[in-house]
Amino acid sequence: QVQLVESGGELVQAGGSLRLSCAASGRTFSSYAMGWFRQAPGKEREFVAGIHRTGGSTYYADSVKGRFTISRDNAKNMVYLQMNSLKPEDTAVYYCAAGMGTPANFRASRSYSYWGQGTQVTVSS
Repeated sequence: QVQLVESGGELVQAGGSLRLSCAASGRTFSSYAMGWFRQAPGKEREFVAGIHRTGGSTYYADSVKGRFTISRDNAKNMVYLQMNSLKPEDTAVYYCAAGMGTPANFRASRSYSYWGQGTQVTVSS
């Protein structure tokens, strides 16, 4: 069982930066692949970024590649999403997710069994 708590979401101007954090409970954090997803009002939840349980591989949606960076600290049971050059279309609730092992598809929400409650990111133009 893994419990996830996101933080760091807030209102920011376009072009600004934010760092989201996700704190995970449990002693087996390093056994889980981690992902960030987001859901904007009226839209389906979409993949943003994923990271292998060792941190050795990362994956990004085309819409955020080059602007967002996912990282993890297994010693602290933390995963982060550094977001730069934010755009109004990045406005959404951002969710942290955990999936045991190495998913066949990091981009699929079905690869993740545990989800946080979400943190709101609002980018003003």
